[in-house]
Amino acid sequence: MRKQLKITEGIFPMPVLMVATYNEDGSVNVMNAAWGTMQERDTVVLNLTETHKTVKNIRARGAFTVSIADAAHVVEADYFGVVSGNNTPSKFENSGLTASKSEVVDAPVVNEFPLCLECEFIEYQSNEYGCGVIGKVVRVTADESVMEGDKLNMALVNAIAFDPYTHGYYKVTERVGEAFKDGMKLKK
Repeated sequence: MRKQLKITEGIFPMPVLMVATYNEDGSVNVMNAAWGTMQERDTVVLNLTETHKTVKNIRARGAFTVSIADAAHVVEADYFGVVSGNNTPSKFENSGLTASKSEVVDAPVVNEFPLCLECEFIEYQSNEYGCGVIGKVVRVTADESVMEGDKLNMALVNAIAFDPYTHGYYKVTERVGEAFKDGMKLKK
């Protein structure tokens, strides 16, 4: 028997994305965004309202980075979601994390997060069904600690996902199948 649940942003897992920009004074700003995805192979879409400091920065700088949050930095990732850059200019400094300037876009790369998409701002959309930032991914970088030779090992990224039902974070670490291959066993 199935039980009815409250309607919420109920797709699980939801990514825990760290969106980083530069403020007008050149300092680093990072926000936690669970509502984001790839629209195409090289296009990121983030459901963010214009009131976010991050959105203002993206529009002003024309760039942003999106890092995948990991279990080792769950406290910092959550902090970036509960504190606003509009109210706390020293938000990034308070986290204790470090950043480097992207080599290809005008945005910071948070050094401690192992996987980063560096993006050029394309446009901001807002309509009755939502709003958001659209960006073109121009480069993806990964820390050597999550690489096996020249291939990324997602199990080593130790990514975290957001659970919208109980407001928990979960590790996403174990590979359980082969995409585009396992299902072929059922093909007749």
